Amino acid sequence: MKQFLFSLIFLVSLLASAQSKVGGIVVDDSGSPVAFANVLFKNSTEGTITNDNGRFYLESESTYDSLVVSFIGYETLEMALKAKVNYNMRIVLSEGQEQLDEVVVYVGKQSKKNNPAIDILKKIWAKKRVNGLRKFKQYQYDKYEKIEFDLNTIDSALMNSKLFKGLEFVFADLDTSRITGKTYLPLFLNESASKVYGDNALKEEKEEVLGNKNSGFSNNQAIIGFVEDLYSDYDIYENYLKFFDKSFTSPLSRTGIDTYNYVLSDSAFVDNKWCYNIIYYPRRKNELTFKGDFWVNDTTFAIKKINLAVTKSANINWVKDIYIEQEFEVVSDSVFLLKRDYMLSDFSFNKKEQSRGVYGKRTTVFDNYTFDIPKPRNFYKTVSDPFDPVVFGRDSTFWANKRLESLNKDEQGIYKLLDTLKTVPKFKTYYNIVSILGSGYIEIDKWNIDIGDIYSVFGYNDAEGVRIRGGARTYFGQNDLWRLQGFTAYGFDDRKFKYGISAKFLLDRKSRLIISGGNRRDIEQLGLTLNPTTDVLGRSIASSAVLTVGANDRLTNINLSTFNVEMEPLTNFRVRVGSSFRTLSSALPEAFSLDYIDPTSPTGISSEIKQFDITTSLIYTPGKRTIGYGVERRNINDNYSTLLLNYTKGISGFLESDFDYEKVQFSYTQPWQIGGFGRLFSTIEVGKTFGEVPLGLLNVIPGNQTLFSIYNTFPNLDFYEFVTDTYASLHLEHNFNGRLFSRIPLLRKLNLREIVGLRGVWGDLSEENIQLSSPTNIPLIAPNDQIYWEYSFGIGNIFKIFRIDFNFRGNYLDNPEARPFSVTGTFGFNF
Repeated sequence: MKQFLFSLIFLVSLLASAQSKVGGIVVDDSGSPVAFANVLFKNSTEGTITNDNGRFYLESESTYDSLVVSFIGYETLEMALKAKVNYNMRIVLSEGQEQLDEVVVYVGKQSKKNNPAIDILKKIWAKKRVNGLRKFKQYQYDKYEKIEFDLNTIDSALMNSKLFKGLEFVFADLDTSRITGKTYLPLFLNESASKVYGDNALKEEKEEVLGNKNSGFSNNQAIIGFVEDLYSDYDIYENYLKFFDKSFTSPLSRTGIDTYNYVLSDSAFVDNKWCYNIIYYPRRKNELTFKGDFWVNDTTFAIKKINLAVTKSANINWVKDIYIEQEFEVVSDSVFLLKRDYMLSDFSFNKKEQSRGVYGKRTTVFDNYTFDIPKPRNFYKTVSDPFDPVVFGRDSTFWANKRLESLNKDEQGIYKLLDTLKTVPKFKTYYNIVSILGSGYIEIDKWNIDIGDIYSVFGYNDAEGVRIRGGARTYFGQNDLWRLQGFTAYGFDDRKFKYGISAKFLLDRKSRLIISGGNRRDIEQLGLTLNPTTDVLGRSIASSAVLTVGANDRLTNINLSTFNVEMEPLTNFRVRVGSSFRTLSSALPEAFSLDYIDPTSPTGISSEIKQFDITTSLIYTPGKRTIGYGVERRNINDNYSTLLLNYTKGISGFLESDFDYEKVQFSYTQPWQIGGFGRLFSTIEVGKTFGEVPLGLLNVIPGNQTLFSIYNTFPNLDFYEFVTDTYASLHLEHNFNGRLFSRIPLLRKLNLREIVGLRGVWGDLSEENIQLSSPTNIPLIAPNDQIYWEYSFGIGNIFKIFRIDFNFRGNYLDNPEARPFSVTGTFGFNF
C-alpha cells in the first residue's frame, strides 16, 4: 500500500470542468462558523454540508444562478451567484424568528423524543430487509467501475519546484475537485466491466470480470489489489460500514440515534418521487462517524440519495477526507435499486487544510437489471479467472459498449499522458526510487532479477554478533510461473557464511498445483513458535533483535532441506504434502544445550539431531481474496479466518534420521469486527506429539525476549521457559480503536487507541521425554499444574505510528528469573 501511494505522487495526467462552482464559509451573526449547514443550488438536489469549521465547496456540471443555505434555528438564506465560479464566499446566517408549533429543534444536540426524523428512521429499519435486490429470488446486472488517483493541492510552489523540473508539461491542464475545491493532478485510472449474478434463496453471488484496463500500468495486479482492498463493497443499510479496517457507524444504523443528531430538513419531489430530506451529524467528536444528509421515499422508505462525509475529528490516520454519494433508481414504481456509487478519499500525512495528499476516487455504475432467472447452484461455484490475459486485452469497441458512464476528455487523456511519462528518464528515476522503498527490492530489468530485500541487510544476535545479508530473486513479472530466490549472510563473531535458496514452480493454474523446495543453513531462534520452521528463506525477528530482555543465547544452528507439493482443489482450500530433513545443534553450547541420551553414541550422549519428516497440511481460509495467477499471489484482505490441520510423521533410519514419532496440530485464527467497538483477533491452537523426542523436536511455548509486541507469543516468558509435548493455547487481542479514549476530554484530541490482550496456555511433558533430554543444561518445565496466563494493556496510535503494551504475568511467578512485568512496543503505518 505504501508503495502504491508513494508512487502516485510521482505519476501524472489531467481533469474535468464544471459549469457552477461555489466555495467559502458559513457563519452566524457573531462570526462563529456554522457546522453542518445545508448548502444547495436552488431548485436542485445538488448540495453539500459545511464541515466542522463551517467551510464548504460545491460544483455542478449544470449552470445555476442562486444558492440556498439553511440550518435549523436560522433563517434560510438565498444568494444570487454573479458568476459561474464564486470562491471565498462569506455567508452570514441570522437566527430564526419563527417558533415551530409542535416540535422545537435546537442547534447542537437534537432530542431523541418527538423528533420526526427519528420516526422516519425507524420506518427505514422496518423496510430495509425488503428493499432493493432483496425483493427478488434471483437477479443479474451490469457493473462498470472506474478508479482514479490524483495528486491534490497543486500550487505554484509545487509546479516550480525542482521535483518537477523537466516535467512541467504535466501541469498543462488542472482543475478543482467538486467535493473539496482543491486543484488536483490525475495520476492513475483503472476501468473494469463485469456481470453480477445472485440468488437470494441460495444465498449465492458471483461476479464475472469481462474487462479490465489500467492507464500506463498494463496488467498491474498490485495496483488492482490495492484498489480492491481499499474500496471494498458496502451496504449503507448495514449497521456498520467498513473502510480502512475501521467500522464506521452508518447513519441508517439501529444504533444511529445514540451516535447521530437527526434533523428533518425538507421534503420535495426527487425524480417524481416524494421524499423527505434528513440531515445528520455526530453527537460526539473523535468517533468513527459521518455527517451529511439523505433523501428517503415517503411510502417505501427506501433511500433515494445519500451523502456521507467522514468528520475531520474521526480517529483515522493518513486520511483527511472520505466522501460518499449513492443514488438509487426507481423500478416498477416501488423498487429502489442502486444506480451510482461514488467514493472519494483524501490521503495525507496530516489533516491540515493546506497539506498535500492523494485523492482516491471510485465511481461504480449499475444498469440492465433483470430478475427471477434461476441458475443452478453449480453455476455459482464455477468461478472465472479475473486475471485471464484476455480480460486485460479488450479493444476500444468493447469499452465503448461496456462503459455505463463515459470518460470525460480529461480521463481519456490519462492513458496518453502516462504512456508519454514512461519515456521520460526523470520520471523513470522517481518511479524506481519509490518502487525500491515500497517493495524492498532493486530491479535489474535487463537480467530479470531483483536484488534484496534491502530491509534485511543488517542483523545482530549473541551467536553471530553483527550480521550482514544480501539476496536476489528472479522476476520477469508479477505472474511468473516459476521463481528462484536466495540469500547469503555473514556473521562477524562466528566468522561463518550462511545461505538459503528456494525454487517454486506452478504446474497447473486451475488447481494451483505447485512444487517447491530449498535448502537453508543458518542460525535461528526456534523458541518463538509452536510449529517447527519450514521456511528456507525467512528469519524470525528474535534471531536478529539488537535489544533483548536477558540473554538471547538459546539459538540453534539449522540445516534445513524441504520439498513440497501443494494444490488448491477448492477455492481457499489448500492441501500440502511435504518432506523435510533438518540437522539441529546449539549455536552456543555453553549457554544452551540440545543434548539428549543416545545409546548408539560412544559417549552415550548426542548433541546433534538429524530428522526426516513427512508432513500433510490442510489449510482453509474462507473469505480470503488474492490477486494474480502466478506461482506467488498477494492477499488483498486480512479479515478472513484460517483453519490449519497438520499431521507430521517422523521416520527414523532414512538419511540417518534419528527418531520415529507422530505429531498432530490444529489452529484456528479468526478476526472479529465487533460493530463499533473495534476489532478482536483470536487464535486457538492445540497439539500433541506421540513418541519420544528430544528438546529440539518438542513444542516450545512461544516466549518473547525482544522489545517488540509479537502476536501469538507470551512477552513475559523467556525462550524455552516452558516445553511441552501436549498443549492447548488461546490468544485474544482487542483493539477498541479509540472508542473509550474518545469519551475522555483530555485524551480526545490525541486520537489514541486502546488495546487489551489476554492469553493462556496449558501443556504437559511426559516423563520419558524429560529423561531423554536430561543432559541438556536448561530445566524442562511444562505448565501442567495450572493454565499459564498473561494479560496486557496497550496504547496505540501514539504520534500515529507507535504502540506500547504493558504486559502482566498472571502466575508461575516462582519460576527462576520469572518476569512479572514487561513493556513491549511496535510501530507502523496503520489507518
